[in-house]
Amino acid sequence: MREGIVIATKAGAKPVPGAAIPLAAAQKPAELRAAVEDNLRTLGTDRIDVVNLRRMDFAPGLLAAGDQIVAFEDQLAEMAALRGEGKILAVGLSHITVEQLRTALPLGIACVQNIYNLVHREDEPLLNLCAANGVAWVPYFPLGGGYGTLPKVVDAQAVQDVAARLGVTPSQVGLAWQLAHSPNTLIISGTSSVGHLIENVAAGHVQLDREALATLDAASVPKG
Repeated sequence: MREGIVIATKAGAKPVPGAAIPLAAAQKPAELRAAVEDNLRTLGTDRIDVVNLRRMDFAPGLLAAGDQIVAFEDQLAEMAALRGEGKILAVGLSHITVEQLRTALPLGIACVQNIYNLVHREDEPLLNLCAANGVAWVPYFPLGGGYGTLPKVVDAQAVQDVAARLGVTPSQVGLAWQLAHSPNTLIISGTSSVGHLIENVAAGHVQLDREALATLDAASVPKG
């Protein structure tokens, strides 16, 4: 099985069981290394295919403070060292800026994970930079609703209208739009049941015609 799968993990935070927010920053290079070592041990593997470095420079989400404010270049150096040792095979980045990706590109970046969906497109320039450099775009919260405050894609009237016309679900329309929007997109779509998983996978077969794409591209953030 190991040769037939890709294992991807994330480093940059550590669990804090019982806390209101059950995570804390773990941005120091030594903490990144410790996270990778923990992953190797708990997953029972000799290498991790992709490790995503999660920055904490801006909201939403946790923000680094105090000694957790670490130079990006120092983190990249540690990730490059881990890759050189064969413990990880590729470096990914998460929650970053366009400028940070430009800094990291000479290292060789496999993928970028940022919040992005039909009604949250602030990172369009970052997506375009990824596409231009052959970097996979792996949006999280692809249907919105994250952190309990972000708007939901399925609430957009345009999404509901297209779903009704095509005979599919609003969630499938939201995911299909992402796949159609940029060819370097890989979707992280959460699921709570087998039925939901099947619905998500089927979104890959939804064909959005010109009318649907025009309607969705012009969609605005839902009110409220």
